[in-house]
Amino acid sequence: RFQACVYFASVFQAMSCGIHYLASVFMAVTPNFVCGFPGNVSSVLFHNSSASSIEDIWTLWTSTENYIVVQLENGEIWELDQCSRSQREVSLDLAYEYKGNKSVFPCSDGFLYDDTKWKSTVVTQWDLVCDREWLAKLIQPTFMLGVLIGAVIFGDIADRLGRQRVIWFTSAGQFVFGIAVAFTFDYYSFVIVRFLLAMVSSGYLVVAFVYVTEFVGIKARTWASMHVHAFFAMGVMVVALVGFLVRTWWVYQIFLSIATLPFVLCCWMLPETPFWLLSEERYEDAQKVIDTMARWNNVSTPCKVSELCSVQQDDLADGRMGDDDTSSTKKHNILDLFCNWQIARRTITVWLIWFTGSLGYYVFSLSSVSLGGNEYLNLFLIGAVELPCYIIACVAMDKLGRRNTLIPFLILSALICVLIMFIPQDFNILIILANMAGKFCIGVAFGLIYLYTAELYPTIVRSLAVGSGSMMCRVGSVVAPFCVYLRSVWIFMPLVATVSFFQLLVGIMALLSGILTIMLPETLGKPLTNTLVEATEMGRKKKGCLEKTPPAHSGAALEKLEMFGQDIVSADK
Repeated sequence: RFQACVYFASVFQAMSCGIHYLASVFMAVTPNFVCGFPGNVSSVLFHNSSASSIEDIWTLWTSTENYIVVQLENGEIWELDQCSRSQREVSLDLAYEYKGNKSVFPCSDGFLYDDTKWKSTVVTQWDLVCDREWLAKLIQPTFMLGVLIGAVIFGDIADRLGRQRVIWFTSAGQFVFGIAVAFTFDYYSFVIVRFLLAMVSSGYLVVAFVYVTEFVGIKARTWASMHVHAFFAMGVMVVALVGFLVRTWWVYQIFLSIATLPFVLCCWMLPETPFWLLSEERYEDAQKVIDTMARWNNVSTPCKVSELCSVQQDDLADGRMGDDDTSSTKKHNILDLFCNWQIARRTITVWLIWFTGSLGYYVFSLSSVSLGGNEYLNLFLIGAVELPCYIIACVAMDKLGRRNTLIPFLILSALICVLIMFIPQDFNILIILANMAGKFCIGVAFGLIYLYTAELYPTIVRSLAVGSGSMMCRVGSVVAPFCVYLRSVWIFMPLVATVSFFQLLVGIMALLSGILTIMLPETLGKPLTNTLVEATEMGRKKKGCLEKTPPAHSGAALEKLEMFGQDIVSADK
């Protein structure tokens, strides 16, 4: 009961992370537009269609190469392109085709936008078109850059100051910065505030994974951690729903940010994890949390911290491994992820999986948005397709193991990427199915790596490991939008104009990641480790060591705490 309340309270806020990550999909959309004109219009001409206002012409607009002819009340005739306008020197008859002389002018009177779908976006508010179009394309990459930095900063802070304080701060930050985005006064303040929003959103998501992992025991750890992603996907679905209902960007942003308010009001009630308290030798505080868990779970004989500490001290004395063993009071940094060859090799492989998963996930996702049809329904389905993905991943992870699930899905995603390269352009349905299959496979790997990383590293650097992995993940997410932008100019094969070289790159990296994953240890059913010594020993299959007292007993002792939290009383306690 205690873990269930803590878990659902924590993952509810993960939904807001999905909201803010994808909010720019509709907030920064660029509608059809043309140059403004000096004066009042009397008639408008577009090919063979005439109208009294430009608003009536937008339904006929089919290409950015089109132009609109307008006649002003003073008799002047102008040709309006997207980034320039031309005044006809001879204004006799209003006709679409004109062979005479024209004077070309810049768009000094602003732009006219199609507001049939969106009344206002950040693009229309600050004219992020033509020579300022690159500013609009930087909105999502700069957000992901904030996600990258926030993952490292808050992951490290969570290991130093505790998970609870970071969850408090980042939850409040998401609400405050989310509302502040709606009231920014220019493009640069908008980007800065969204950058801060990205940092706290990323910080919450990283620490929330560690937080629920340390509270939930082995029996439910797989499903609990994977369904944090499910709530993230639900956030994407909320973006689609709110985008369909609200068509003004700042109102849209406020509605999205309000979704975080219930958790902000109650997040101060969440306790610190006993794992972190024990690693910091705050035994009295850990005992208080354990006693609270006992009352909630109706356990009559709660676990005693003194028993855990006595076992842990004995095991550390017997299993200490030279200078590699690190005191729990030491402040750790990213260099600890390379403290020896086994941990360093593990870190490099995990980082590659994070990067590949993120790059593939966002390349497939951004490609899915342009499949045609209703864009709101498309985005909703993009989020919905992840839900069965995580269910299948959970079943496979519990039956086959983390490593044995990760390897085939990485390799399968690589094969799908290569297959897409050879699908002819005319086979649209097959291309869509292949893209969805690729996203499904990479989604399994992308969702699994969060839990796998948390289980591969000890308590003292767990948040740092997940945070640094998330940093590599965000490098991939920063690169992904540029890959999609370059698709229109760098076509790998003429047969498939919808596929670029970068999908082949995703396939190659997924294949390499799948091969390297073979060297990682399996963590299914294993207790969480507490020191770097235990993490190093994990996965070693030495008969002599197995016959003796294993040096990872401190982790086993802490595992009693996990089991206790699930109403399981250890027989050898």
